[in-house]
Amino acid sequence: MVSDRLQLAAFLRSRRDNLTPQQAGIVPLAGERRVPGLRREELAGLAGVSTDYYSRLEQGRQANISLEVLDALARALRLDDVERAHLHDLAAPRMQHRRAASIRPQPPDPGLLRVIGMLDHVPALLIGRRGIVLARNALFAAVYRHPLRPGTSWTRFLLLDRDVRARIDDWSGAARDALAGLRREVARYPLDRSLQREIDQLRQADPDVRRWWDEHRVAEYSSNHRRIRHPIAGDMEFDVELVVSPQNAEQHLVIYTVEPHSRTARTLPLLAAWGRDPATATAQAAPDRTSAIGQGRRPGPVRARRSYPSIPRGSSG
Repeated sequence: MVSDRLQLAAFLRSRRDNLTPQQAGIVPLAGERRVPGLRREELAGLAGVSTDYYSRLEQGRQANISLEVLDALARALRLDDVERAHLHDLAAPRMQHRRAASIRPQPPDPGLLRVIGMLDHVPALLIGRRGIVLARNALFAAVYRHPLRPGTSWTRFLLLDRDVRARIDDWSGAARDALAGLRREVARYPLDRSLQREIDQLRQADPDVRRWWDEHRVAEYSSNHRRIRHPIAGDMEFDVELVVSPQNAEQHLVIYTVEPHSRTARTLPLLAAWGRDPATATAQAAPDRTSAIGQGRRPGPVRARRSYPSIPRGSSG
């Protein structure tokens, strides 16, 4: 409970700092301002609570918080739907969310696994809690020039791999979005120690990650546009779509769709024909067409290719 209250306090402070009196529609209180956003007394007045009560919230000392107060704070801070849900989870986490998530590997959802097995013409990835890769097809690995085997942390790869930073256009935006989704997950599973360790390690590994995490931005994982500078195939443009099974909301099927007849659409079959990117090919066995946890199949050997299909050059489609 102490940890929950401290997380709640930090989130409230971050939202208050980001809201000016003008944005809140009030006349600023007189006197010197020492905060970038609203003062505590200004926010307390907007929410209809005493300044002392609100101060206890920001100090993590208020044990019980009513739903009415949470809704009033959400309105005063002008939170969106995701931020409002995050506030409620921090203040009064439901018992099923308080249970520590299992440290055992998540089995991939069978339905989503069948879907990814049929997607051999576009990159596809199945991720679970903490951004762990549960499955991916060969084309996804070829686009990122990394094996991304099941059990790999997609979040860690995205945030810390130096090559990815150079190849993803607006990498900082993609990284901040990933951290915002991860923070949303923290409120859902406050007792997931593996998740807490992962976040601690990410923050220690990179100053940018640490700064963005401390912004307390929160969001659900969502669809977006992504441009990737492939060192061999050139610039590739994707619209990234997320599919969630109604039976398993913890797993996300990430599909990189392309515009028909675009340069990227013409390039993907050539990447797929390689089977495995030449820069990552080794004498080891190649992965299956779809690699997933728990499938238990052993791939056959791969023979080195002497030549590779040429990639069309030109501007992105």
